[in-house]
Amino acid sequence: MNAPNPSPAGGPDPGDRLWGQLAELERELHRIRRETRKRIEARLSHFVGQSLPELAANRQLAATIHAMLDGNGLRVRCGECGHPAILRVSPRPGARAGVFVFDHTIGGKRTFHGGGSRIPELRLVDKPPRRGGRRAAG
Repeated sequence: MNAPNPSPAGGPDPGDRLWGQLAELERELHRIRRETRKRIEARLSHFVGQSLPELAANRQLAATIHAMLDGNGLRVRCGECGHPAILRVSPRPGARAGVFVFDHTIGGKRTFHGGGSRIPELRLVDKPPRRGGRRAAG
């Protein structure tokens, strides 16, 4: 780190101290987010391989997981391609309770990977920034 800039009065510039404190706070927030992500991921690991007997119930389960993750700036990582995704449940012939899929966009096109009848392994990643051209609701 560079030496503090002198202030017009000849002492250290208080701005340097503030920037240093801000950088320290940012490092602390990254550490907290990483720990939080790991704790949530560990708790979600208990759901892997499970399923509820009805499509509506599985959809509600996936929506609840998504809402919790979204509120913490997280997404699940697609088990097939690694992109940040939203866990959803889609109807599928022969699968009365639906199938779990990773919903995401690749190259501007909406994509669904997965398709198992049970909750897949859920690895968490940071929520990507919103694409340009969309307005935030509100």
